[in-house]
Amino acid sequence: MTDYFTVQNNKATRDGFGDGLYELGTQNKDVVGLCADLTESLKMTKFRKEFPDRFVQVGIAEANMMGISAGLTIGGKIPFTGTFANFSTGRVYDQIRQSIAYSGKNVKICASHAGVTLGEDGATHQILEDMGLMKMLPGMVVINPCDYNQTKAATIAIAKYKGPVYLRFGRPSVPNFTPVDQEFEIGKAVLMKEGADVSIFCTGHLVWKSLEASKQLEEKGISAEVINVHTIKPLDKDAVLTSVSKTKCVVTAEEHQMNGGLGDSIAQLLGKVMPTPIEMVAVNDSFGESGKPEELMQKYGLGTIDVVNAVSRVLARKK
Repeated sequence: MTDYFTVQNNKATRDGFGDGLYELGTQNKDVVGLCADLTESLKMTKFRKEFPDRFVQVGIAEANMMGISAGLTIGGKIPFTGTFANFSTGRVYDQIRQSIAYSGKNVKICASHAGVTLGEDGATHQILEDMGLMKMLPGMVVINPCDYNQTKAATIAIAKYKGPVYLRFGRPSVPNFTPVDQEFEIGKAVLMKEGADVSIFCTGHLVWKSLEASKQLEEKGISAEVINVHTIKPLDKDAVLTSVSKTKCVVTAEEHQMNGGLGDSIAQLLGKVMPTPIEMVAVNDSFGESGKPEELMQKYGLGTIDVVNAVSRVLARKK
């Protein structure tokens, strides 16, 4: 089994998107980039410089960007839109619903600066509802990779998928620990660590936190199974049920609202098929605030210790 506990370096997941998009540009002439005045922040600069005839700077006009992207697909292009996650979803939800999702357009909505790890820009920019908004749209794939390598692999993989995709990533440098040459499979969760006592289903920046938590739990004699659910929708139901049938209790961990996120999806599945004690590490019905990313993660209950404490609570309920 792959060793996921070794950090290669610290890199931002948005850099993985930028490098993946550039690589795609060299491979597929139908890949087009569009950005809403945030080219450097989205790390789309290399693509723009190398393929200027395949890059559209729409300016601060996100709704227009979604409409243009939908139109480009009619001519066989594969548009990748780029802006912050709050502008990629909340600001343009009507355009995504009507022009992209309803007709199943092959648009890749790529969203950076998600969650409280955006940091000092504060609550107005720290969207924590985006995955819920996107997963409720029929036919929309929702992906939330955990590090640079996985974000790059996911960016390349979604170009081959026919249909709308929401790809979420972040601003800060975080541990980069998944394989460089990994094969990213949409809808297929990744077993990071085997365990017998509790299943930890995690996504995005909380994958590394969950791996750290599993080490602390092991010191306490608790065997935690850690599963990276990079695809929120479609959910890998088989991976969830296989693990839970063994451990009999669940913790979910995500940098998102508790309502509408990964935990909600897993709880819904288990409620129908396999009722199981579950605890959720997520933001509990709150907006964020300005602050340093790691301090905000701690304040809003998204740290390693919060995963450890959630495991303690669910194990007590399991007994």
